[in-house]
Amino acid sequence: MRSAAHLKGHPIHPMLVAFPIAFLTGAFGFDLAYWLTGQGAFWATGYYLALLGVLTALVAAVPGLLDYLRVVPPRSSARNRATLHLALNVGVIALFGAALLVRGELLPRLSTVLLLEGLGTALLAVSGWLGGELAFKHQVGVENRYARAGRWRELTLERSVGGPTVVAAEGELEVGQMKLLRFRDRRLVLARTEDGFACFEDRCTHKGGSLAGGTLACGTVQCPWHGSQFDVRTGVVRAGPATEPVATFPVDVVAGEVQLRG
Repeated sequence: MRSAAHLKGHPIHPMLVAFPIAFLTGAFGFDLAYWLTGQGAFWATGYYLALLGVLTALVAAVPGLLDYLRVVPPRSSARNRATLHLALNVGVIALFGAALLVRGELLPRLSTVLLLEGLGTALLAVSGWLGGELAFKHQVGVENRYARAGRWRELTLERSVGGPTVVAAEGELEVGQMKLLRFRDRRLVLARTEDGFACFEDRCTHKGGSLAGGTLACGTVQCPWHGSQFDVRTGVVRAGPATEPVATFPVDVVAGEVQLRG
């Protein structure tokens, strides 16, 4: 799914995380060098790197949090990983922040600083691995531009699913294109096939992947995570590993508008 914080489709969070990763691991490395050599320049460099690392981590967290809230599919394996990723990053900032406070003491204890930064670096490594899983396995922030998919479309509705709701103009989508519909209680996908419009839940029944970020062809939507395929009109499984159908919702075209009957 397309990132919620992007520049012309390019996710911002991956652009920014390189800075705190480099600064924080560098801070730990320079402090280790100070412990080994006693050279004060290493200690001073470690301080400034740690400070820059914490500050840039806070900046990088903003687009990351937006993607967590808006992009990561709810009730999915990706949400579980993203939650752990978030918690670990909070721990990293807390540990390096605590190390900075210890440095500010009149007689800072080098062993305490190294312990805090060592733990923070270990958490950072695990968090980075989870971030890679989210990007390359769960495709969070990846815009799947298959042939004739068109630009990414979504609509946010401040209401729950139920009752007639206009969700698109009749000519908004071409055959083979989809649109994400965000309701308060769930996410749906509007799709246009050769036989007209169809609407189904934006959740693969296998691991919870976003079907809006998948591929639509010949009345079948394919989940981008593990390749499960569903009939967009009936919701039945056409190919596994999913075994349960997805929920579908009736839609009508009335006076040039596509209406979800809910």
